[in-house]
Amino acid sequence: MKISELIVQPLVIFFLVILPLGLLIGQPLALTFAAIVLYLLWSLRQVYRLASWLQQPGESEPPESHGLWGRIFDSILRLQAEHSKAQARLQALLNRIQQSTNALKDGVILTNSDGVMDWWNSAAADMLGLRKPNDTGQTIHYLVRDPSFKQYFFSKAYDDPLLLSAPKKPQMQLKVHITLFGEDDRLIVIQDVTQLKQLESVRQVFISNVSHELRTPLTVISGYLETLIDTGADLAPRRQRALSQMQTQARRMEALVTDLLLLSKIENEGGEIRQLPVNMHDLLLRILDSAKVVAGDKVLKISLAVESDARLYGNETQLHSAFSNLVLNAVKYTPEGKCIDIRWHLTKRHAVLSVTDTGIGIDSIHIPRLTERFYRADPSRHTGTGGTGLGLAIVKHVLLNHDARLDISSRPGEGSCFACLFPIERIREPEVALEVH
Repeated sequence: MKISELIVQPLVIFFLVILPLGLLIGQPLALTFAAIVLYLLWSLRQVYRLASWLQQPGESEPPESHGLWGRIFDSILRLQAEHSKAQARLQALLNRIQQSTNALKDGVILTNSDGVMDWWNSAAADMLGLRKPNDTGQTIHYLVRDPSFKQYFFSKAYDDPLLLSAPKKPQMQLKVHITLFGEDDRLIVIQDVTQLKQLESVRQVFISNVSHELRTPLTVISGYLETLIDTGADLAPRRQRALSQMQTQARRMEALVTDLLLLSKIENEGGEIRQLPVNMHDLLLRILDSAKVVAGDKVLKISLAVESDARLYGNETQLHSAFSNLVLNAVKYTPEGKCIDIRWHLTKRHAVLSVTDTGIGIDSIHIPRLTERFYRADPSRHTGTGGTGLGLAIVKHVLLNHDARLDISSRPGEGSCFACLFPIERIREPEVALEVH
């Protein structure tokens, strides 16, 4: 029966039964009033039965009724059943998500914008020592009391992960990624990188040891080759050419060993290096002189612009290695007659050392990988330049030790710009720098 029919039904009963009966006994108004009061009382009773039914816990059968109220009871019962089914499906999906997340080796934590933890998986509990239900509703900063983590959490600068030690397992190294979602909530993913760090340490030690072991025999070989070349004027041209090629390759090997040792040293030192305010004008002048020596007979227009007398707080030896690598690379890859501009200047947020050339340029697909060890945008160039493939890797690690980053922009055939961006907090005015010394 339609809803409209259920509403019209009482009116039909009124006009066909109540009103004629009232006319028959001569009291139509009194009988009509009594009928309305009785209907209202009956409706109030149905409301009371509905309220009592809805307050009952769990699912129960609705009160027996008929007409419009019977339809209301049946409709509510049907909606309850549909709601229960939907809730069961959502709960099953939630359980499945939680089970699959608990199966992950990576820790997962959900927090609000203040760091209050809503949920975490078993891997996160193991890494951070979390316990349910004691830690539910606690702020994650209370449990992970590393200042760098709190700063990272509220910075919203999540492009790079954060490395830290596990709170209750100092030997465990963790990598933390944070993603914003919802209303400024956080999804925190934690990876155990202890084994990777150990492998990295073993690799560094291996490279350092091998490089040290190679240095002595290479020095001996180079010495004998130099002696043979100096005293071999009477040798056949073919033998002289062979000795010259051997000497060239020995020098390249020596350069590679030197760069490997330097890179290993920079990595091992990390941020624990002696740092002082560095006079950038003097440092860049020395690098400029070295660049002119390397250029030799190649005619290049190399300009230096030092637009600030401010000192850069850092390790001068490492900074010299990084900056000279950038400048010497520009000298190697810039054709004769072209320009190289070296510029030191300050912005509102950064201190910038940029090296801009008008050389052969680099395709954009290679730029993200240029700082990888031994990566070459064009391997064919290596033969002509004699590079080791470690220069930009050295630059990258030096900048990491100085809280800086390397920005690279380039177009094939138009040149490149390598810019070292240091945080402005590392700048010291000349007067202050003298006091620090």
